[in-house]
Amino acid sequence: MDLIIRNAKLRGSDRLMAIGMEGEKIQTISHDLPVTGIQEIDAQGQLCVPAFVDPHIHLDKVNIVDVVRPNVSGTLKEAIEIIWEKKPQYTIDDVVARAGEVIRMAVVNGTTVLRSHVDIDTIGGLKPLEGVLAAKEKFAHLADLQIVAFPQEGILKNPGCKELMWEAMRQGANVVGGMPANEATPDDSREHINIAFDIAEHFNAPIDMHVDETDDPFYRTLEMLADETVRRGYQGRVTAGHTCALAAYDDHYASYVMEKVKKAGIHMITNPVTNLLLQGRNDQQPVRRGITRVKELLALGVNVSCGQDCIKDTFYPFGSADMLQVAMITAHAAHLSLPHEREQVFDMITGNAAKILGLEDYGLAEGKRADLVIIEAGNVTDAIRLQPSRRFVIRKGRIIAKTECKKELLG
Repeated sequence: MDLIIRNAKLRGSDRLMAIGMEGEKIQTISHDLPVTGIQEIDAQGQLCVPAFVDPHIHLDKVNIVDVVRPNVSGTLKEAIEIIWEKKPQYTIDDVVARAGEVIRMAVVNGTTVLRSHVDIDTIGGLKPLEGVLAAKEKFAHLADLQIVAFPQEGILKNPGCKELMWEAMRQGANVVGGMPANEATPDDSREHINIAFDIAEHFNAPIDMHVDETDDPFYRTLEMLADETVRRGYQGRVTAGHTCALAAYDDHYASYVMEKVKKAGIHMITNPVTNLLLQGRNDQQPVRRGITRVKELLALGVNVSCGQDCIKDTFYPFGSADMLQVAMITAHAAHLSLPHEREQVFDMITGNAAKILGLEDYGLAEGKRADLVIIEAGNVTDAIRLQPSRRFVIRKGRIIAKTECKKELLG
């Protein structure tokens, strides 16, 4: 075998296991593997899981917080306005450098697949896309990258954006994005959604939209998206990110919309690290939490994941491209503390996210692609709680990152 991991702790197994890999695939998983490997890892009883998947990040915007004016209000609106000033200054080399730093950080932290939204508008033109496409090529040996053509400024609201969206897909974007709430009227929001579906159908591409990223219950484009998904027969191929307004709806309407989401097979992504900071800014006590109804969606059987979203940009000045950190914050924000809920949170950064990205060869099973991470923890709860070192990160059956960390108490 090319690579063997021995004495690995797998989820759902009390016995330590051996995982044998040949080429890019997992060849065998067993209690005892008598053959030898060209390379071998002794996991020493530590947790081995499929590598993490970040289903929602903005690589064109990362690491700009120190070179732009501060977001004084801390709101989404001002964050976008600051980006207006920065975006025309982007160069391909600048985007590659900033995105590359985050990709490398993500890989060391155990993430080997990311989906990045990239701004498509008349302010920056296609420069953000060109930069992220170049980063995708440069770092292809470390991670897989899906690219969403994201019209943050609106489509009808930003004349010329529609044509740029078509061109972005022709140039290599994989997924059609949207932000229907950022239009002038509900009718325009519906047309925004229709345009996105037209483009997606033409390219046979999935859809991943920013939906109702606000704590204002007036915004109701999630229902529009669910209805259009069913009308177009696009069930299972549409993702809605943020959906903060869903938490602001009254319970009756929220239940009605969530049933539509389930019927439409829409995947949901919550981005709590950003939305906990951006939403509720104008509230007095009690301050709204700003994230979607994660628990209720999970209870309905909707596929829910969570994303890093932002790193050191105008929206969020923190972030370390660590999906265990994102899982930890998600657990706190969504009150996911029971044993089965902690397992659900871990699913959100592994299998649930992989389902959103359509990764059919994902998972820790024979015949699947050998993308694995060994975590210095014995179980899922400790992995989330401690966010410990990722001892080894394996992609396509090859070790691509290793962390050795020894803590010693002196005195």
